[in-house]
Amino acid sequence: MSVRVRRVYDPPERRDGTRVLVDRLWPRGLAKAAARVDEWPKALTPSTELRRWYHAGEGSYEEFAGRYEAELADGEAAEALDRLRELARAGDVTLLTASKTPELSHAAVLARLLGA
Repeated sequence: MSVRVRRVYDPPERRDGTRVLVDRLWPRGLAKAAARVDEWPKALTPSTELRRWYHAGEGSYEEFAGRYEAELADGEAAEALDRLRELARAGDVTLLTASKTPELSHAAVLARLLGA
């Protein structure tokens, strides 16, 4: 089992396993067939408020990660995270994001929570 983070715009690879889009919005200019997304759990995405706060440059990545983890602890987000953990236990998972810096995105937080 492995968990990877990749840009959704990168071509799919055989070793991707289950491809999970972890962004709230569909990536611009990308055909759904070309993306080959297996799951799109929108409940896993950061809240609009948190996303805007982080992208405005008002806080550090570490603070963003802490706030995001708190959001993942309740309700639909917690259920979606449990589902993602099940997928990761069953085989390879690739978390897909449109972020230009995936290593500083919510996808990296999710990968860390999954033990990547």
